[in-house]
Amino acid sequence: MKFMKLGSRPDTFYTADGVRSVSSEVSSDLIIQVKGSRYMLHKFPLLPKCLRLQRICSESPETLQHQIVQLPDFPGGIDAFELCAKFCYGITVTLSAYNIVAARCAAEYLQMTEDVEKGNLVCKLEVFFNSCILHGWRDSIVTLQSTKAFPLWSEDLRITSRCIEAIASKVSTHPSKVSVSHSQSRRVRDDISCNGKDSDRQKPMKKGWWGEDITELDIDLYWRTMIAVKSDGKMPSNLVGEALQIYASRWLPYISRKVKANKEAAASDSDSDSATEVTSKSRLLLESIVSLLPSEKGSASCSFLLKLLKAAIILDVSSSLKMELARRVALQLEEARVSDLLIPSLSNSSTTLYDVDIVLTILEQFMSQRQSPPTSPPRSKLVSERRRRRSRSAENIDFKLQESRRSSSASHSSKLKVAKLVDGYLQEIARDKNLPLSKFIAVAETIPSFSRLVHDDVYRAIDIYLKAHPDLNKGERKKLCRVLDCKKLSVEACMHAAQNEKLPLRVVVQVLFFDQARAATTGGKLTELSGNIKALLAAHNIDPSKPPGPLSTTTSIPADDQWSISGLKSPKSRMSTLRMKLAEDDNLNENDMNTDTTGRPSKFKGFCALPTGPKKMFSKLMSINRNGNEKS
Repeated sequence: MKFMKLGSRPDTFYTADGVRSVSSEVSSDLIIQVKGSRYMLHKFPLLPKCLRLQRICSESPETLQHQIVQLPDFPGGIDAFELCAKFCYGITVTLSAYNIVAARCAAEYLQMTEDVEKGNLVCKLEVFFNSCILHGWRDSIVTLQSTKAFPLWSEDLRITSRCIEAIASKVSTHPSKVSVSHSQSRRVRDDISCNGKDSDRQKPMKKGWWGEDITELDIDLYWRTMIAVKSDGKMPSNLVGEALQIYASRWLPYISRKVKANKEAAASDSDSDSATEVTSKSRLLLESIVSLLPSEKGSASCSFLLKLLKAAIILDVSSSLKMELARRVALQLEEARVSDLLIPSLSNSSTTLYDVDIVLTILEQFMSQRQSPPTSPPRSKLVSERRRRRSRSAENIDFKLQESRRSSSASHSSKLKVAKLVDGYLQEIARDKNLPLSKFIAVAETIPSFSRLVHDDVYRAIDIYLKAHPDLNKGERKKLCRVLDCKKLSVEACMHAAQNEKLPLRVVVQVLFFDQARAATTGGKLTELSGNIKALLAAHNIDPSKPPGPLSTTTSIPADDQWSISGLKSPKSRMSTLRMKLAEDDNLNENDMNTDTTGRPSKFKGFCALPTGPKKMFSKLMSINRNGNEKS
């Protein structure tokens, strides 16, 4: 830190009976009262240097012995006044970044300018400020932070603006050219004094070295400093994002804890005004940080953006600010982790553990932003382009095609990552007993089916939800399982699902069908069923070990009970299939029963038949097998 000493006399100020005086052979003739403190001083050293004191003394009547001067609005208080008084007496005073603002405001208040006396305090302070303070990194930050005690004076004297300009210019300097100490956390000090002597110079710092040092600034000063840094246009957006993250990590956790405590205090009708003030300041801090975020994608990490969103929910900021953060998160959602999405629900109208609605908003934003461009242009346009333009045109078209495919591939890759993220998120929120089925399904269905290459994680989430919600009825369990594609289950997941008594019977049979189809195709081993599942299948006349009878072509399946098994490849070896004839329980209500073609109530709601495509395939296979047996 830089410092400057003025004066050479020893300090002779002392306190007696609550009054500050100076040792002198001459009796005091001036009493000055500064904010409750009384000073007994002398007119001669003070008045020649202080124009304000001259005017006050000339306008006020003199008493027999002392003249009294009141200075109730003195900037800087008694410390700053005493520093000015000692300067008038020639007593040694030390100036640094910690007290120069107060001294400068006090000297301006007393009008200690060159017009009054050459070499006065204002001139010396300006020289020190411009030649030393503004040249030091740490000194500029400390001085800027100290201006918060004298905002109006600091603005009028341009102390604040000059400090901000000095900091911004140093931030934009290439690190190789900056060798003074920087980091406050390492408590390294730049002890270059005004006489030009320096020692212990630090090695050049890496990019972004300034981010931690300016975190000590209040949000208004920090905001103005960052605006100055960004306005230069030389600072990369990722370094601005890093600096904002460092600042937020220092202040936002503290805010979150304090706001929660204040909400509890407000609920008990104690210190409600204080709680409101803290919340308002916290909102201002968050809004300022968000306003400073660079517009470029990737300038701030997705995890950091989600932390800002959590703080926004805790502070109950405007919906527009929440939507802006949700939009920014959606732009880089593939970088997020499951723990980042677990945002606590603070709404009084919701009993869920986590705020699922905001995650749904993020996912909707993600899907709307990630519409894949076409991988190739229309053929007619491509042919016409090639006919009109030869070699150069063809090269341009190929380049555009490659760029389009690369963009589409990147978009598809992002969706695959987000699909895995969503499945992990579903497993976490599924444990919440208060989570409605509609919200679980809404989250699961935000991701298109092609983005899930494997459905094991979806099945795991469904299994967790069924265990946490044992009271789901049959219809709700069916509705839940519609998000599951049994064709995309691994062998291990099929083995678990085939023995899962919580799943609807229709799902179990579908899993068995695809498991047997896969086993027959690959020569694998069939899944062993549990005793309960076997009994349940037998109760509904389903025998997975026997080949099916003739497949019905007249039975229709209710739309809400259909399960897609399209896309199954035709096997090249004999396989046994399941005749998916599933009946509802015998205790169905009359209202749940369907009617047959004669209008009579049917005992079954319907049975699940194979779709048209697979039925034709299996009929063909069966006929080929019968012909082969007849020939043999």
